[in-house]
Amino acid sequence: MLNCREQILALTEALVGVESVVNTKGEIDIARHLYQYLNTLPYFQENPDRLVLSRTGNDELERYNVLAFVKGTKRPSSKTVILMGHLDTVGIEDYNHLRDKACRPRPLMEALAREPLPELVRQQLESGEWYFGRGALDMKGGVASHLYLLRHYAEHPEELAGNLLFLAECDEEDSSHGVLSALKDLQKWRDEHGFEYIALINSDFVAPRYDGDPNRYIYKGTVGKLLPSFFITGYETHAGSAFEGLDPNFIAAELTRQISYNPDLCDEAYGEMPVPPVSLKQTDLKPTYTIQTALSAYVYFNFFIHSWSPKQVLQMLKEQAEIAFENALTLLRERHRRFCERSGQAWTELPWKTRVLVYEEMKKQLVEENGEAFLAHMKQFKEQLLEDKSLDVRMFAARVVEEEWKWMKDRSPAIILFYSSLYSPRIELVGRDEREQNLIHALERAVETVQPHYPHPIVTRHFFPFVCDMSFVSLSDDEEGIRAVAENNPAWGTKHFVNYQDVREIDVPCINIGPYGYDAHNRYERMEIPYSAEVVPNVTNEVIKELLT
Repeated sequence: MLNCREQILALTEALVGVESVVNTKGEIDIARHLYQYLNTLPYFQENPDRLVLSRTGNDELERYNVLAFVKGTKRPSSKTVILMGHLDTVGIEDYNHLRDKACRPRPLMEALAREPLPELVRQQLESGEWYFGRGALDMKGGVASHLYLLRHYAEHPEELAGNLLFLAECDEEDSSHGVLSALKDLQKWRDEHGFEYIALINSDFVAPRYDGDPNRYIYKGTVGKLLPSFFITGYETHAGSAFEGLDPNFIAAELTRQISYNPDLCDEAYGEMPVPPVSLKQTDLKPTYTIQTALSAYVYFNFFIHSWSPKQVLQMLKEQAEIAFENALTLLRERHRRFCERSGQAWTELPWKTRVLVYEEMKKQLVEENGEAFLAHMKQFKEQLLEDKSLDVRMFAARVVEEEWKWMKDRSPAIILFYSSLYSPRIELVGRDEREQNLIHALERAVETVQPHYPHPIVTRHFFPFVCDMSFVSLSDDEEGIRAVAENNPAWGTKHFVNYQDVREIDVPCINIGPYGYDAHNRYERMEIPYSAEVVPNVTNEVIKELLT
């Protein structure tokens, strides 16, 4: 067993001490800090071509990844294991009056000791076995573990039969520009040095799955994430003549009721189930107050998947949207009838019909009806829309659909279903080929070796339950699934583009062995020291040894 606790805590403290909130200058600072640290190691001074500070491509912001590798000298081998982790964090606003200490673990812990705290937080703080600070858990403690192992093998390359590659990427917390850009670097080094990527070990945080959960989890693969989005058109009317129109917010509310928290939309696989979808935005698109009802509304949902493809999800959600639209109209008809009865007005049948279009279907119809004039107009519209830096990719997509809808010959109320953000693919590790089998075997042996030295159960599961950059180093989707993502994202090719072929080029089996703790993205973010600074590096090292020694 490696005696590494204090060294990893020191590395963690140094990394946490550099504020690196995503989409800020801090991402540059942390990458340069890490690069400079590695540049002081004799191995990289002697082999400067094995350490790079790589600026991200296709990125509106300046930021960098850090990549390094050690070539083992035990015997020649092309086999290469990648250690990956992200350097960025979420913001520090939640620390409130302790913001100046959010990235200074020791002063933060001293200050928290004087605060009223939840009982569990206080117990863990006072135990001395927990480490607090923004990014300590998510995931600079994990990067520190990888960094320690990189340094160890840089000092002892004779213990390694193969290569150990370290990747510290930026922008995991927002749009994954870091890992997507790093794919090019991984391809370049593979071609230059003949690397055979046999496994990737990520070190993102793990947490209890329920109150009182004693287990510490290692994950073989990760959940996939989609952002299904719904542009809802209504029929505008004066609020004083409410039943003469159709309020899109009324439909949006029923759509959210139908989809949010719906366990029927949980994708169970291998006995594991992700949380159900939940709404992340619901709004109408009226720019200012008027006495008119809205013309359109916009809703999007987080949607986790284990085995479903993006194409399947579109088919399922089209059915859900049709149910929601029909339910909304049924309720509207009933209320209209009751209103007419009570007010003494003559009742007439409302004209609205259930109508749901998948974006790809609508786009095809628009091209057939309007031809080149439509395509030329939308090209110019998107170019102008790109100049509005206030629009994120999700609102950009909504504005594109809103503009395209104006070209429809039939503009009766409808729901248009599309994707409006990054698709993070699901990853499975089930032993389909020799590389997967070897990694599974190495992980099982590693847990068997380390478990006797730690009191809590170390348990392996299939799907890392949060979004992480493992999604972009392997690909379980077929071409049809990826095509559905591209053809149904209105921002594709302008505001948003992912070259999933780059992912398929690397396609390395991956697992997650990360620090354990509570309250990531919360002011009480903390990691358990014995597991995070002792078990994690030792399990990781045992996997490396099994694969490369």
